[in-house]
Parts: sequence; structure tokens; C-alpha cells
Amino acid sequence: MAGGGYGDTSQKIDYVFKIVLIGDSAVGKSQILARFARNEFSLDSKSTIGVEFQTRTLVIQHKSVKAQIWDTAGQERYRAVTSAYYRGAVGAMLVYDITKRQTFDHIPRWLEELRSHADKNIVIMLIGNKSDLEDQRVVPAEDAKEFAQKEGLFFLETSALNATNVEPAFLTVLTEIFNIVNKKSLAGGEDQTNGNPTSLTGKKIVIPGPAQEIPAKSNMCCRS
Repeated sequence: MAGGGYGDTSQKIDYVFKIVLIGDSAVGKSQILARFARNEFSLDSKSTIGVEFQTRTLVIQHKSVKAQIWDTAGQERYRAVTSAYYRGAVGAMLVYDITKRQTFDHIPRWLEELRSHADKNIVIMLIGNKSDLEDQRVVPAEDAKEFAQKEGLFFLETSALNATNVEPAFLTVLTEIFNIVNKKSLAGGEDQTNGNPTSLTGKKIVIPGPAQEIPAKSNMCCRS
């Protein structure tokens, strides 16, 4: 089991892995992030505007790994953010809501977008969120499992509300990335460039500090 508390910044960081959350609006991406990064859940979560990220440092195989998790609005109008959003990402959480069939039906489109913008070797986890709402389920786990197998994705159902599988989902992805990176560095040791977490320099993206909500009124043009 990986350790790693919330906000422990004392130790040196061996790796920074950027992970992006994608999927339709209101599937619970921000809630999954809040649960993983701060162990919080808020029932009156506001829609994410633009892009934000949070970090959490964990220990994987005695190395200190900082997960930098990026969250974006699921609405079409934020598509302009894509290439910069995906740049440097080594992992992705593809999220749908088990109680809304449409959010699952859109997954192939999100996957296609991810594959056209992200690194070929990105580690992808398909997440069926809101597993606590079993009585409202419309997407059978079997459908998602089948899709994940066909596309070579990891798959878990999570509940950000009661914290089910949120930690395992991130740990699976982070551990897989960790293993890939270590194999690579053993093989050639020349992947300094694409593992660079600061490759966003020169791009104009306004990123709030970790764990900050952007107040809705700061961005009048983009209110939904």
C-alpha cells in the first residue's frame, strides 16, 4: 500500500506525474479529485470553470511521487484548452456516471480526443463514478469492463461520496506509470524531456494555485 499524506511537502520529490481527468460535465471529476487530493467531498460542488489542478505526494516503491492531477470543465466550449491540457500528461482518468447512460456513450469520443492529443503511452483508467447510487444504475459494469478490455484500459467503479475505490484507481495508474518510467530509464535513461512537468511554459493558461476554486464571477463570459 502506498503511503503519502495530504500536503506533506517535507521530503524530496523523485517524480512528478501529471494526470488528467476527462469526461462529461457533472460526472464527478472534481469530487474524485477532492477525495483523492484532500480526502474531501462537498455536496454543493460548483461546476469547474476552465482548468485547475491539485497535487498529492505518495510513496511508491520507496520513491516519492508527486501526482499532479488536472481537472477541467467537461463542456464543449472549453475545448480550446485541449492540447495544453494534455501536454505532458502520463496518466488519464476517463470518468462517466453509472446513472447517466449518455455520459458512458460519450466515452469513446473522449478517448479519441485523448489519443489524438496525449502521449501514445499514456496510462488510462476508465472510471464509473457514483457507485453508491446502485438503485439508479443504468450502465452495467459488464458494458464498461468489455469496453475497457477492448481498448486496453484499466477499469474501476468509484464513489467519491463514500470514497470507494478512489484511492485504488489513482494508485493503479500511478504505479503503472512508475513501472513504465523505471523500465524506460533502465533501458535508455533518455526520457528527460517528455517527463518534464513544466513543459507548459510559453502557453498562456491561467492556472489557479492547487486546491483553489475559481470563483464563478471572475469569469463572466464563461458562465454556464
